[in-house]
Amino acid sequence: MAHAHTHHHHDHAHDGAGHGHGHGGHHHHHAPADFGRAFAIGIALNTVFVLVEAVAGILYGSMALIADAGHNLSDVLALALAWIAAIAARRPATGRFTYGYKSSTILAALANALLLAIAIGAILFETIHRLTEPQQPQGMAMIVVAGIGIAINTLTAMLFVRGQSDLNIRGAFLHMAADALVSLGVVLAGVAILLTGLAWIDAAVSIIIIAVIAWSTWGLARDSVAMSLQAAPPGINLDDVRRHLAGLQGVAAVHDLHVWPMSTTETALTAHLVMPEKPVSDSFLRDVAAGLRDRFGVNHATLQIENGESQCELSC
Repeated sequence: MAHAHTHHHHDHAHDGAGHGHGHGGHHHHHAPADFGRAFAIGIALNTVFVLVEAVAGILYGSMALIADAGHNLSDVLALALAWIAAIAARRPATGRFTYGYKSSTILAALANALLLAIAIGAILFETIHRLTEPQQPQGMAMIVVAGIGIAINTLTAMLFVRGQSDLNIRGAFLHMAADALVSLGVVLAGVAILLTGLAWIDAAVSIIIIAVIAWSTWGLARDSVAMSLQAAPPGINLDDVRRHLAGLQGVAAVHDLHVWPMSTTETALTAHLVMPEKPVSDSFLRDVAAGLRDRFGVNHATLQIENGESQCELSC
């Protein structure tokens, strides 16, 4: 990253502080570089654990352990996708990809939702099969294995606590936190089986786990589809943005306002401002961009200034 840093300082000298800061300064703030180690550790730990848990589920006859392993596997895939997307998002823009590869984070979130849906189907199928031919699961094995799961998932979740503003990192964090809770459910099921000897508790817990995965999948799918359709990010009220721009000194009207996500962390905006009175200075544009960044978190604002001679009343 050192190279990129010096490059941005070079920008400072060239285009005046405003532009250099608007683009350069902000990237460092968001760069998910420092999560590389978190991803690597999380993927390694969880991959090993998925194998252990699935084998234990088969050996000790617990569908809930198998479902939990399925849940954890979907999260290993989610972590891997999030990591790839985070790396791609940092690649510089080249050739036809004038925005770089930032929006790969949106695709990753979408792919993630699809993978979760597949995991749900597989586990549900097996659980229903299990209900017709019950097996006596071993409660103690469930408690021990899922207990290890709680520890591993909690540890991994802690690695991602800092990056909550990025939907991609937040997805990784929420997955791990949810996994810890699901493993806790399996532990409790193990306790209940030890106390009561009822085999169906295992399948019931498995179905609850599937419901948990389904709920998180729905949320993820909804958000990532909205982003793919370039809907304005949920935190930005378009009426507020419109009022903010219209209220700027010398602005008579605002039209063609567009706000869309470039990635799971970066937001772009374009707008036409009608300014009949005064010629527009670079410093005015810089101030507007800075205002949009500070108030609405828009890091890429592009404004077209018109003096309003065209008959805008008809078309706008």
